[in-house]
Amino acid sequence: MNAHKHMEAIFVVTLAVLGAGKFALDSVPQAQARPAATGALLERNIATGSTAAVVIVRAPRLPRHG
Repeated sequence: MNAHKHMEAIFVVTLAVLGAGKFALDSVPQAQARPAATGALLERNIATGSTAAVVIVRAPRLPRHG
């Protein structure tokens, strides 16, 4: 494909994709920040000079195929 030959079509398609993307993103509601439900989890996520922040990742375990 000769990119120079099809540059106008590439430009028009790019504008159409960007316009559709902006329209889609503008229709998504804005996030609403709220304080955490429990104080214990909030305290563990804050790093201070003497302690490190703790991150707990939990995922379901898959059965082993042996």
